[in-house]
Amino acid sequence: MKKKINYLILLLALTFTVGCTDVEDTSSAEEPAKPQEETKVNTDEEQAEETDSEEEKANANSEDEASTTAVAEESATDDEQFQGYKLIEVDGGDLSGHRESKVVVDIGFGDREYWAFTNEHGQLVRVIADEIILQDDNSEPVLSSGRYYSDEAKVPGVESDVLDEGHVIADSLGGVSNAYNITPQDSTLNRHGDVAYMERAIRDAGGATNFEAIITYPDTETQIPSSYQYTYTLMGNEIVDTYDNANPDEVNESLGLTDSKPSSESSDSNSSNTEGDVSSVDTNGNGQVTIKEAKEAGFSMPITSDHWLYPYMDDRDNDGMVGE
Repeated sequence: MKKKINYLILLLALTFTVGCTDVEDTSSAEEPAKPQEETKVNTDEEQAEETDSEEEKANANSEDEASTTAVAEESATDDEQFQGYKLIEVDGGDLSGHRESKVVVDIGFGDREYWAFTNEHGQLVRVIADEIILQDDNSEPVLSSGRYYSDEAKVPGVESDVLDEGHVIADSLGGVSNAYNITPQDSTLNRHGDVAYMERAIRDAGGATNFEAIITYPDTETQIPSSYQYTYTLMGNEIVDTYDNANPDEVNESLGLTDSKPSSESSDSNSSNTEGDVSSVDTNGNGQVTIKEAKEAGFSMPITSDHWLYPYMDDRDNDGMVGE
């Protein structure tokens, strides 16, 4: 009986030992799961990095879109003034005199931006410039005549004896000489009338801003304007000049603003048919007559190209007139 009990105890002990071994084996078998947990942690970090990267890309794309939108809006603003017009390029020295209809052309020499507009009849009707930049003969290819080009566009009408190839924006103010900056303009008005006065005022001020010229015509067929209106800002002051395309002396006379007959002194001293002794005017004997010398000799200004003194004087802007 005692042996039987001992046998049972031994059997139970063996059973218990085998059970513990199975538990340990099972525990050992579960340990490899730890690397899976680490792999899961790494995956979460990668996902976080990917999320951050996607957010950065989204922000970058948003910034690019905003930048593109800003550029587009700026471009649209710049193009607003050109709506309804075709932007074309024309050489500044083109003498053809032809203009296309409903176009806009840059008539500023060099990098200047002076914009000229034509209507449906090919008439030059408007010229604008944010800033008038004076000609610089030290850095620009200015001819000895003081001009950028040796001649101006032959716009229909300039063949008249009393009409000049008048610049809307003069050479001295940085304008070119093609048909989009030239109109047939009364010679007196152009050379020593309101146009000459305006150009001189802008030069003396060192330039102008907010410049606009409005040009009107008597009909849709002619290229000869009937009137001009210039608006510009000098030294902070807005100036508006309006005048007819006519001889200002005749206009003033018709309005009773001048004497109908010039004085005999003025008539005699400036007569183009009277030759004189230049030595009596050229007091320093250098062969050239200055404005001061001419005035002291009794001549009134301006001295025009048909005057006998003109060849002895310096017409710097080559407009056929000295002392205007």
